[in-house]
Amino acid sequence: MISKFIDREEEISLLEEEWEKEKGRLIVLYGRRRIGKTRLLMEFSKTKNRNGILYIAEESSSLIQINGVKEKIAEFLNDPLLRTLEIKEWELLFGYLAKNMPEDRFYIILDEFSYLIRSDARVLGVLQKLWDTKFSSSSAFIVLSGSLLGLMSEKVLSYASPLYGRRTRDILLEGLSFKSAREFVRMPLEEALQLYLIIGGVPEYLLKASEYHNLDEFLEKEFLSKNGYFYREPYFIISQEFKELKTYFSILNAIAYGHTKPTGIANFTGIETRGIYPYLENLLRLGFIEREVSMFGSPKKGIYLIKDSIFDFWFNFVFKHREEIEAGGYRLSEGEKTIYLGKKFQSFVRDEFLRSLLPFRFEKIGRWWHKGEEIDIVAVNEREKQIAFFEVKWGRLSYQEAERILNALRDKAELVNWHVKGEERREYYGTVAASIEGKEELRRQGFLVYGIDELL
Repeated sequence: MISKFIDREEEISLLEEEWEKEKGRLIVLYGRRRIGKTRLLMEFSKTKNRNGILYIAEESSSLIQINGVKEKIAEFLNDPLLRTLEIKEWELLFGYLAKNMPEDRFYIILDEFSYLIRSDARVLGVLQKLWDTKFSSSSAFIVLSGSLLGLMSEKVLSYASPLYGRRTRDILLEGLSFKSAREFVRMPLEEALQLYLIIGGVPEYLLKASEYHNLDEFLEKEFLSKNGYFYREPYFIISQEFKELKTYFSILNAIAYGHTKPTGIANFTGIETRGIYPYLENLLRLGFIEREVSMFGSPKKGIYLIKDSIFDFWFNFVFKHREEIEAGGYRLSEGEKTIYLGKKFQSFVRDEFLRSLLPFRFEKIGRWWHKGEEIDIVAVNEREKQIAFFEVKWGRLSYQEAERILNALRDKAELVNWHVKGEERREYYGTVAASIEGKEELRRQGFLVYGIDELL
């Protein structure tokens, strides 16, 4: 098990910058469950001999939460009297802290703050009042951290929140890059990439995977077993965020089955098309799905895809086959896995791989499709009128296969309507695959050709 703290330099740097500024600071840190918020805050709080209060909330009553925070404050202030006081209101507790807080910079970290809101939403108004009257002009460094993304968005970040306009910084903590994620696992490069395409860059998931040397064994024991770590994980995440569990599961299942347009999703789930949009917006807002539009196409003609890696794999292979898994009879075939990895590899190349390899800085990147034709990745620089076209293949390409793909790509590129009427555009053509024979020869011909050995 890896215990060292990996990556997060940017987020630590942002927290350091806020710490060094004058007067009170109010930071909102949010991100999906198991993404590493608690570890980040613990690493930040224990460096440079910082002092303060770090409370990790759980789902419990308001009184239990108040007593838990009271203990942490008493410990920080070295105040045995506070421990003996009976306090039942947030206003009294934080008011006590405001009257007795030190002049030197100190932190108040309320981790899993969404659980405090859920047990007693009045805590928001109390913090707002004390921020305006005491904390904003003090040395307090307050961090409110939460995993319930809907609750954090609605109650802490939105215009309707009592804390709106008070925060000095908000940080959305996202998954680790592949380069950082690979430090967790002891698998060869290609297998480590397959793992990343399936579980993403969530640190706790990567820690679980680090117990295995073999990807197939990991998938069989932790996904495709009724006792596996991931067998019920999406149920728990969705049930924490939404009350209408069956509806959201039906929508995600519809997308996994290939129904990517609102009408198709509505027909699959039995919901009227107009009624499907609020659910889609909620899933979009929380990052479970994404809406994709063809490059240079109408923004009205988008499709919906599952964005969260765990959810995508789970709905494609676990939820679909749960009866067989329960009976112990399901095995993921290599063919199924290869098709799935090909789809995810395309997104990975677009989001993480190409930025450092293209010969120009792109302003926009995405997939292009029109009348049955499709190009995996198109990247453009509008100002310099440069455009790159890429086909992405999960697998090994011979020189002849790569050459055939690149020539076909040139033909399809002529259909892309971008700076073609009397205006010159600079074009690049490329392909990315697990490995490609004759890469150097193809590069001498002017093609951009990359294998996964160039990932790190």
